[in-house]
Amino acid sequence: MKNIVIGNDHAGTDYKNAIVAHLEAKGYSVKNYGTDTNDSVDYPDFVHPVASDVESGKVKFGIIICGSGNGAAMTANKYQKVRAALCWTKEIVALAREHNDANILSIPARFTSIPQAIAMVDTFLETAFEGGRHQRRVTKIACS
Repeated sequence: MKNIVIGNDHAGTDYKNAIVAHLEAKGYSVKNYGTDTNDSVDYPDFVHPVASDVESGKVKFGIIICGSGNGAAMTANKYQKVRAALCWTKEIVALAREHNDANILSIPARFTSIPQAIAMVDTFLETAFEGGRHQRRVTKIACS
């Protein structure tokens, strides 16, 4: 079974629901840490569990969604083993995976459509890290 975690604030509830349905149809088991309502909430409360699961190795990948994607990415990137990439096109997603070995995709709900977000998720999960010269750079990201 392929496992993935997802977290969202109020801006990303509809996106999360569509992504979860899409992933489950593809055979993924999705752990939902996000809010299930459109009532205002604080995004860090829903991003920390995603980042923690990725950092600890419980899962390989996570998806986080907030209005701009920035706050969610900033929160997730506080974890040493997390490389959360804020993306708004499939092309940026592919580069984040190929060159940066991104392990969390941050989606800006207010700047993408749900079909775009689903396409980005597919690209995120289907694109491999290239390694090579990129590995040397990725190794230098974490602070000691």
